[in-house]
Amino acid sequence: MFQIFHQMPTCSHPVFSAQLTPSLALLHSAAFARAMSTRTHGNLADADRIFTNLYGEHDVGVKGAIKRGDWYRTKDLVLKGRDWIIDEIKTSGLRGRGGAGFPSGLKYSFMPTPDRKAPGQPSYLVINADESEPGTCKDREIMRHDPHKLIEGCLIVGSAMYAKAAYIYIRGEFVQEANALEQAVQEAYKGEHPPGSGCSCARCNQI
Repeated sequence: MFQIFHQMPTCSHPVFSAQLTPSLALLHSAAFARAMSTRTHGNLADADRIFTNLYGEHDVGVKGAIKRGDWYRTKDLVLKGRDWIIDEIKTSGLRGRGGAGFPSGLKYSFMPTPDRKAPGQPSYLVINADESEPGTCKDREIMRHDPHKLIEGCLIVGSAMYAKAAYIYIRGEFVQEANALEQAVQEAYKGEHPPGSGCSCARCNQI
């Protein structure tokens, strides 16, 4: 079960934009293309980036997401079980994108297994998409342009944590982002994903 908490706005923030002249924009894109072909991030090449539609250049819906590799054999990943999933995340070096940069795999491993919980005691996966850290601008582009990647990640990690439900908290100003995420969740519920992906969701409530 996914639940999206959409907080009502309490304030608004100005958005600043700058325009480049055509010649400068061309020069900028050429330089950017050269940098992209050689740039690496740790042990990953730029071609290995996880989020591939942050600039909204491609289809946000499930069909576009599948073309970019989302929902590919997701069921196989889930069936590998908790230990395998968490070990893979640890090995990847994935960290939180907030101020602490805490290792994600280590954090997930803290969740108790069913044998370490009271009978019937549930676990929950909570995603904070509020962007409340000063100067951050990261979650909105994921929800707006690559929402299926987030939902698929919730499904995989949630299964490793034995989570009963996933809750996504979104700040009130992010109306477009909340709508895009809601649409993606509904597409997943309808089974609009490739056979064998293993996506199975019960219902979604937006608050």
